[in-house]
Amino acid sequence: MRRTLAALFLSCLPPAAFGQEAAPALQEDPRAARFREVERGLFTGFEVGYLHLLKTPVADPVAFPYAGADGGAAQGFVTGVHVGYDLSSRLAVSVFAWQGNATAGASYGAFSVSTAGADLRFALVGVRDSNEVERFYLYLHARGGYVWTYPKGLFGDTDVLAQGGVGAEYFTRLRHFSVGVVVDGLYFTTAKATGFSVVPTLRYTF
Repeated sequence: MRRTLAALFLSCLPPAAFGQEAAPALQEDPRAARFREVERGLFTGFEVGYLHLLKTPVADPVAFPYAGADGGAAQGFVTGVHVGYDLSSRLAVSVFAWQGNATAGASYGAFSVSTAGADLRFALVGVRDSNEVERFYLYLHARGGYVWTYPKGLFGDTDVLAQGGVGAEYFTRLRHFSVGVVVDGLYFTTAKATGFSVVPTLRYTF
């Protein structure tokens, strides 16, 4: 009798143990999104736009005797590239390089300005679309850079640029791409010359 009861008890163990196993995990919904609506992280960008300087003092009057003391206002174009990283959806840091070419008065002529430096940007406002995804931002940014000018001695030789302003950026539904525009004030510390730029931007986030 004891053997019969023991056999019945042992025969019940496998179903009981099986009943205690964890339930199988639910399969992932194939309709669920497998990517972020707006990519963040490492990015690179391109910018090209309008450059305007309010005055163009002559750095070396001996080398350019016919340029006068000041060529007056100058205008031209600026092109640049930048590489950076999103620390958050609102804060980003980057390094940049740009080349500006401008023309002042007839006696002063044309000159170029090349700059490389660092940029810090913070978005003040983020606007959501109909799907509750923040895509449009208004931001402030500041950058500083080391400057080389050509021809040497006209607008200067080397200088330091302080630059900053406001911008707007829209992150498209292509996920990796955003487009924007930024309006900046410029100050060349050695030449003591001021100006501004209006620059559309295109950015790709990896």
